[in-house]
Amino acid sequence: MSGSISPSEISRLQTALRRLLGSEKLTINPAPRAGMSVELASDGEVIGTIHRDDEDGDVSYAVNIVVLEEDLPAAK
Repeated sequence: MSGSISPSEISRLQTALRRLLGSEKLTINPAPRAGMSVELASDGEVIGTIHRDDEDGDVSYAVNIVVLEEDLPAAK
């Protein structure tokens, strides 16, 4: 079952992801409307979404990061 992510969870997730991924440029933007995913951004650019799952009392967060081919370095 998916749930909304509270402001407290957003703050804690942001701290954890910055530490885990080694970037202080990461920010988590609250969902614009109820039922929508929060956005993960790097240096202000949205790079993915975060979904909360509360299955049988076990809460987890799934991070989906999108990388566009146009953002990749040129092939060698």
